[in-house]
Amino acid sequence: MVDRRSFGKIMGVGAAGASLTRWSGDAAADGAGEEPTATASPTLSPGHASFGRLRRIDAGELSIGYAEAGPAHGPAVVLLHGWPYDIHSFVEVAPLLAARGHRVIVPYLRGHGTTRFRSAKTFRNAQQSVVALDIIALLDALKIEKAVLAGFDWGARTADIIAVLRPERCRALVSVGGYLITDRERNKQPLPPKAEWAWWYQYYFATERGRLGLERNRADLARLVWTFNSPTWRYDDATFDRTAKAFDHPDYVAIVIHNYRWRLGLAQGDPRYDRLERQLAAGPVVTVPTVTLDGGKDPFTAAGDGSSYRDRFSGPYAHRTLADIGHNVPQEAPEAFARAVVEADGLAGR
Repeated sequence: MVDRRSFGKIMGVGAAGASLTRWSGDAAADGAGEEPTATASPTLSPGHASFGRLRRIDAGELSIGYAEAGPAHGPAVVLLHGWPYDIHSFVEVAPLLAARGHRVIVPYLRGHGTTRFRSAKTFRNAQQSVVALDIIALLDALKIEKAVLAGFDWGARTADIIAVLRPERCRALVSVGGYLITDRERNKQPLPPKAEWAWWYQYYFATERGRLGLERNRADLARLVWTFNSPTWRYDDATFDRTAKAFDHPDYVAIVIHNYRWRLGLAQGDPRYDRLERQLAAGPVVTVPTVTLDGGKDPFTAAGDGSSYRDRFSGPYAHRTLADIGHNVPQEAPEAFARAVVEADGLAGR
């Protein structure tokens, strides 16, 4: 991983521009019209940065809570988190991109943080297509025609899906783990035992015992997954606790359980999205400019340095494997992740 000073030189920004920023205030704010106040905080230690005051906007089925950085009219970048993580995976990435003039949007996915369903009657659905439709609805609400989409875990899958279903909304893509679109029929086939072991929590969540375990032990379970997923990452309690607040959500358990059961064919989705899911199950090729990232210590990284999914990307393309980095790439290696976003944006400009 390059240090921040080297990153600043590579990216064309000075040390002040590459420093961490934080925004004033602490509470979530309704409405998209409130501007964050950016202040340089070079003495703020990594892992303790804050987005500060958040925004919220109605978008489709949700009222989506999100952080924003950078100029309001800059080229847009949307950063998408996974499970069990939250927007703070990008708390050091966002100011690096904002310093280059990007408008950076970091939303909480459904079931997390300050994002809420607008109706108590809405099916708490977490199938892959509906999570992607949430982000398209967010782009519409924010009047963003096209953005660089970058994510990991659930966020990478969501970005991949938008890239194939609505490529006109995706200027470029950064996808940790490569091509993650789910084919539920293919998912019925067993993996090698070591790989199956890494997915233990999916099978746990398939049971009522697992649902109760997530309900009662959501923070302890998340910490266990963090440690397993990122064996070289030495995060502290404050870093974990900051994210764990996002799990204190009325729909968190329902969304997480439905997502993993749906992937295994153990829960039904919404029939309105059957056509989209058939399209996704066919494994459509991503045509937009893409940078894929793998964490060298991520237990879910496929062998072959990206070769196993290379044929799923037909546009301008680059791949990077980050040695000694685990699953939560943007938080473990924020400079490298930000550099991948800039590289993907550059591929789109060719």
